[in-house]
Amino acid sequence: MPKEFNIGDVVELKKTHPCGSKEWEIVRVGADIKIKCTGCGRLIMLPRGKFEKDVKKIVSEGEKTSE
Repeated sequence: MPKEFNIGDVVELKKTHPCGSKEWEIVRVGADIKIKCTGCGRLIMLPRGKFEKDVKKIVSEGEKTSE
């Protein structure tokens, strides 16, 4: 599994959100990662380590950022 995530990527997490969706869009990348539920629009921030552990797969890729 790739450890590089970009803004706009849609990822599937292991656990289902209470709204029923498993897919989240990445809004912010850094030491913490901010994600938005594609089902209800809820925003949450997770530490990068927990986020990488919880990601099951990348559903679709967003924009590529050059650093």
